[in-house]
Amino acid sequence: MDSVTSNNHPDVVVTGLGAVTPVGLTAADTWQALITGRSGVDRITQFDPSGIPVKIAAEVKGFDPAQYIDAKTAGRLERFTQFALAASHQALMDAGVSVDGNGERIGVVMNTGAGGTALVERETKVLLERGPRRVSPLFVPMMMPNIGACQVSIALGLRGPAITATAACASGVQAVVDALRIIRDGDADVVIAGGSESALTPLSFAGMANMRALSRRNDEPTRASRPFDLDRDGFVFGEGAVVLVLERREHAAARGARMYAAVRGGALSADAFHITAPDPDGESAARAMSRALQRADLAPEDIDYVCAHATSTLVGDIAEAVAIRRALGGHADRVAVSSPKSMVGHLMGAAGTLSALAAVMAIHTGIIPPTINLDRQDPKCDLDCVPHTARHTTVRAAIANGFGFGGQNIVAVFARA
Repeated sequence: MDSVTSNNHPDVVVTGLGAVTPVGLTAADTWQALITGRSGVDRITQFDPSGIPVKIAAEVKGFDPAQYIDAKTAGRLERFTQFALAASHQALMDAGVSVDGNGERIGVVMNTGAGGTALVERETKVLLERGPRRVSPLFVPMMMPNIGACQVSIALGLRGPAITATAACASGVQAVVDALRIIRDGDADVVIAGGSESALTPLSFAGMANMRALSRRNDEPTRASRPFDLDRDGFVFGEGAVVLVLERREHAAARGARMYAAVRGGALSADAFHITAPDPDGESAARAMSRALQRADLAPEDIDYVCAHATSTLVGDIAEAVAIRRALGGHADRVAVSSPKSMVGHLMGAAGTLSALAAVMAIHTGIIPPTINLDRQDPKCDLDCVPHTARHTTVRAAIANGFGFGGQNIVAVFARA
């Protein structure tokens, strides 16, 4: 039993999944790509990268918003909002949830790291080159970070809580933790929990490149994202959306829903260390993992898989490895740890929900996705990082880590339903 459930809070399960990612336009396609080790990284096409030392990205390819949204509405939505709507439609359909007459008991948590910054960049250019009268009157409602949650609520008729939190690259895990709280507080029976991001712009790339945060392996794009590898040189910028449907167990059972996994607990902490670098001693990140396990009423020995945040940065991967060892102790040597970012790049605000999807599906299928491009493992990242090939094994419980700029650490724990 969950330690929070023992205080008369309900069990919560995952009943639906949706995804629009660089390796698949559905959750099923994305999962298949992850377990087969297929990379979605290539030369960027959304703008001309001339003058910027980074030429590669993990873009969503072949996405057609018309499958989910009429043309007029799509034209008034930023790409990150289109992704959010598409993944939410998929997830709700996968869950088999009927909204009719039940909208007030269904909520939305749709998080993002950058929101409509791509629009800000475009409209700033319009302002400077063509004058204030040519700035779109829809500029503000299109660029607001919370517009993804609001548009999902409007499109699907969901009248429960609709909220957005921005926790940088930890935003996706934050969505899961907040959705769990909403259900346990009794404010909804079902919550769409997602992260969505599309911020592949010249300004973003220039800033990240000048920070030396991005990989410059331009000639080998599919080999550029290499978490835990000794030759890693930064992360690969990505985009996409991933959504989970969280549901009160009794509600799901009453309608005979499939339960992928249970959401057992979550926790947050802050490094209070640096605006971009993680605390190298991993103390706060480990505390978030330990507290999440405590709230899930699980011991380190119950965990079979950690879906790592591991972005392929020099200091970040080491700090997370240190934190995992601090949190799991001697059991860290017996836990599989992998990073889907080796295939999809860093989806920023959607990265955490992708990790949650990987953790949930590892439990559901007994397959742990690999860390590709792990040719020479960094001895400072001395964990079982599942190199190259997926692993078939029993996964009783799993951790999804999310760490963000500014020292935000957010962890969710999942277990068999």
